[in-house]
Amino acid sequence: MAHLSSASQESRVITPESSSLQSDESDSRGWLSVIDDFSTDRAVFNISPNKTMMWLFLLSDIFIFGSFLVAYMSVRMTTTEPWPLTSDVFALNLGGQDIPLVLIAIMTFILITSSGTMAMAVNFGYQGRRQLTAALIFITALFGIAFVGMQAFEWTKLIVEEGIRPWGNDLGAAQFGASFFMITGFHGLHVSIGVIYLLTIAWRVWRGRYEKTQSNESNNRYEIVEIAGLYWHFVDLVWVFIFAFFYLW
Repeated sequence: MAHLSSASQESRVITPESSSLQSDESDSRGWLSVIDDFSTDRAVFNISPNKTMMWLFLLSDIFIFGSFLVAYMSVRMTTTEPWPLTSDVFALNLGGQDIPLVLIAIMTFILITSSGTMAMAVNFGYQGRRQLTAALIFITALFGIAFVGMQAFEWTKLIVEEGIRPWGNDLGAAQFGASFFMITGFHGLHVSIGVIYLLTIAWRVWRGRYEKTQSNESNNRYEIVEIAGLYWHFVDLVWVFIFAFFYLW
C-alpha cells in the first residue's frame, strides 16, 4: 500500500518542464482564438469596426492638436518680445465700451450647447425616434455654422482692424499671429467638416436611410449618429483647451 501511495504521489508531481509546456499550449490557444476572431471579421470587445476607426482617427488628431498646443506654449514662454494681451486684442466694442473676450465666450457657449443637442440626438436615435433625431442633428449643425461665422468675423476684425498677420503684427511678438491663425484655423476646419458631416447624417436620418439597414438589431441602425457624435464632442473638447491655453493665458 505504501508503495502504491508513493507511486501515485510521484505521478502527481508536476515538473517545471511540464508546467512550462502547459503554459505555452494555453498561450498558443489564446492567440489562436484572437486570430480566429480577426480572420472571421468579428467585432472585438463588442465595438464595431466603424466606431473603432473613428476612435483611431480621433487619437491621431489628439497628437496633432497636442503638438500645436505644446509648440504654442514653448513659443509663448521663450519669446523675448512682449506677448499681446488677449483681453485687449479680442475685445469687442459694444455700446462704446471694449468688452474683453465677449465674442469668444459666446462662441464657447455655442459649442458647449451643441454638445448637448448632439448627445440628445444620439439618445433619441437609439430610441428609434427618427424625425426628432434628425432635427437635433440639424440644430447641432446650425450651432456649428454660427461658430464658424463668428470665427470668420473674428479673423476679419484682427486682419483688417488690428493688422495681425501670420508673419507678424504691430502689437508685440510676431509668433502671436502664426500661432493664432494656425491653431484656430485648423480647429475651424474641423468644425466646418463636422458641419458638412452632420448635415449629411441628418438628411439620411430624415429620409429613413438607416431604417432600411440589413441588420435586424435596431440598436445598430443609428450607430452612425453616435459615431458622428464622437467626432463633434471631440471638436468641442479641443476648443475648451484652445480657449484655456490661448485666450485665457
